[in-house]
Amino acid sequence: MGLFRNLFKQTFIYGLATVLPRMLSFILVPLYTRVMPPEIYGEVTLIYAGFAIFNVFMAYGMETAFFRFYTKEGQKKRVISTALISLSGSSFLFALVALLFRDGLADLINIDPKFFSYVVVILVLDALAIIPFAWLRAMEKPTKYALIKIMNVAINLGLNLFFLLLLPKLATGAENGFWNRIYFPDFEISYILIANMTASAITLLLVGKIYSRQTLVFDGQLWKKMMRYALPVMIAGIAFTINEVFDRILLAELLPQEIAKSELGKYQACYKLALFMTLFAAAFRLGIEPFFFRHANSSNPQKAYGQITNYFVILGSFILLTVVVFIDYVKLIIDAAYWEALSIVPIILLAGFCLGIYHNLSVWYKVTDRTHVGAIISCIGAVLTISINIILIPKIGYLASALATLAAYGSMMVISYLWGKKQYPIPYNMRKIGFYLITSIFFSGLVFYIFNRNILIGISMWLIFLALVYKLEGRELKNIFLSNES
Repeated sequence: MGLFRNLFKQTFIYGLATVLPRMLSFILVPLYTRVMPPEIYGEVTLIYAGFAIFNVFMAYGMETAFFRFYTKEGQKKRVISTALISLSGSSFLFALVALLFRDGLADLINIDPKFFSYVVVILVLDALAIIPFAWLRAMEKPTKYALIKIMNVAINLGLNLFFLLLLPKLATGAENGFWNRIYFPDFEISYILIANMTASAITLLLVGKIYSRQTLVFDGQLWKKMMRYALPVMIAGIAFTINEVFDRILLAELLPQEIAKSELGKYQACYKLALFMTLFAAAFRLGIEPFFFRHANSSNPQKAYGQITNYFVILGSFILLTVVVFIDYVKLIIDAAYWEALSIVPIILLAGFCLGIYHNLSVWYKVTDRTHVGAIISCIGAVLTISINIILIPKIGYLASALATLAAYGSMMVISYLWGKKQYPIPYNMRKIGFYLITSIFFSGLVFYIFNRNILIGISMWLIFLALVYKLEGRELKNIFLSNES
């Protein structure tokens, strides 16, 4: 029980570090929609969709490879050094090529060339911080990890508020004043990117001490092994990113141009209302990934893996039902002009839940060095995402994107479970997992679609669900969180 208590403690701290950066984009939605017209906000959305895709290429699976090889005895320093040199070299090579061919590449990915240099610098800064952050996780320093991530958020948010709200007011003074000289009208996207770039640079300075503390020696043989492990992870990452952000690009391309960016804005804003599930799943993954590798060679690790998944499903079911029941309060975060797309929220919540379960199930191919399996499964999800979006967007708009996301992540979850059952059996308690999953989905569907979000009925079902969890899991949860035994 002490093992699980420590895992949940670390997951909570990583959760803060994960929640706050993601909450930044959530908090900034009302700000951006206030100072920018919908078509400009749509352009920001497309730029950050590009970021998500390029980040996968910049990391090329090295973070996961780092964890895998770092846990092997006798080569920790060589793993750190080789990973640092690899990502540094590839990042600077990318920067050189990208800046030399800036105009052509910007046109290829449909980004205005005047924003492209900012994008390149941010990508490089973030790539250089990947291994330092991974090292903090491997050394079980979640507090330091979280504090630096929180500082990144504070800087980014503060600069966004300054550039977009305060600076225009300060610049209304004397014509030759200092603030007037640094303020440029219609410069919102550049200000957003400058804020991001500044936050990334300061973050790298805070975690970058590992570069100077290491004796940087490149181990070619080790690098080849790490790359063999990493490249399938990169392919899986590309496919996963397609599942996560490609629907925005397709919405912008496949909807009539006069409404495309407006519909994209509504979809994006309501998609963010499902962020609570995404944040929980991401935080849980950050906590369990090092745990998976550390305990891969322990006695009967499969039992622990099965219990962890059970706890994840309980918490995920609770989040799903909670957000759906209180959605009419949650929606107040965004402007009423965006509520038209509210119907996608339960679908996206469930999709995020399926993705979180998939990450838990993925332990079997990670600890057995079969990362190609993750690539195959993610590619299947990507094919579903692209196909469903292309077929249905012209017919049902952004609802197609929500359904495609659910179909992709649900399929990935089921395939991973069935495949892993044969290759690396884990004793999942499928009766309990199925019960919590089906009950939370059923109650959520009733509250949202049948009873039209009636708050009294919703709270009643929410309390019934909590009572069921307490009856079935109360003793175990008390042992984990309240017991003094380690």
